Amino acid sequence: MTLKKLTILPTGTEILLPVGSPLTEVEYETPQRLIPFGCRSGSCGACVVQVLEGFSSLGEPDDDELDFLEDLGRTGGDHRLACQCRLRGDATVRVADDI
Repeated sequence: MTLKKLTILPTGTEILLPVGSPLTEVEYETPQRLIPFGCRSGSCGACVVQVLEGFSSLGEPDDDELDFLEDLGRTGGDHRLACQCRLRGDATVRVADDI
């Protein structure tokens, strides 16, 4: 099984997950609530993260996700809804509420 590293800021916590894992798996890897997941379906915006490194490692956002991020004022192409991402390579994200 190939593992990839997800680094979550501002804590700097590094989590290893199998390739293709949804980022919601973070909840099961640590007792800390590092990413505030809400609905897990891409409709609440609680889990917005800014991708600092490895944007392509999280898969491509679909049009619905991009539209919702725009509605939230998160434009510029470096934000994602963590619940919609699957880890395909190493990545570093910052929880948007901590920006």
